[in-house]
Amino acid sequence: MEQIIAKAILADVNAINHLVNSAYRGDSSKQGWTTEADLLDGTRIDEVAVAELLTKPNATILKYSEGKVILGCVELRDEKGKLYLGMLSVAPNTQGKGIGKRLMAAAEDHARSLGLNTIFMTVISVRKELIDWYVRHGYQLTGERKPFVVPDTRWGIPKQKLEFVVLEKKLI
Repeated sequence: MEQIIAKAILADVNAINHLVNSAYRGDSSKQGWTTEADLLDGTRIDEVAVAELLTKPNATILKYSEGKVILGCVELRDEKGKLYLGMLSVAPNTQGKGIGKRLMAAAEDHARSLGLNTIFMTVISVRKELIDWYVRHGYQLTGERKPFVVPDTRWGIPKQKLEFVVLEKKLI
């Protein structure tokens, strides 16, 4: 089956919304290791927010597809000369098969194509296993922490007080 990483388009909104929510929230997310279901209730994103991301001039969502099925995605955004990496999502039943690594490599290629040499991200500080995974892939904790602010319930309802840590990777 053909495996492709390409830019997502508006026709992908429904599939990306479903993918991201299944990877992070609810019972389906517990099939994989990236779940936030024990930390947050509600959704991770909605279709309106996905569509907004796809129409921002400084943002791109890359999708990983096998055949016509989207199994992974990542949001990339140029922020003040660095590439922000967010919403890295892989379908729970396909996690651990290298899709996340392939999307991370594509993110690095995207950064280079924009002339950017640094990628950064925020991760919920209590997600030690996820932070360790990023560190194994060349990211470093910067020591910076940011408040976990939920502007509205589309992004989830925290079950406890949360904060973000910032990780960064310099590209060679």
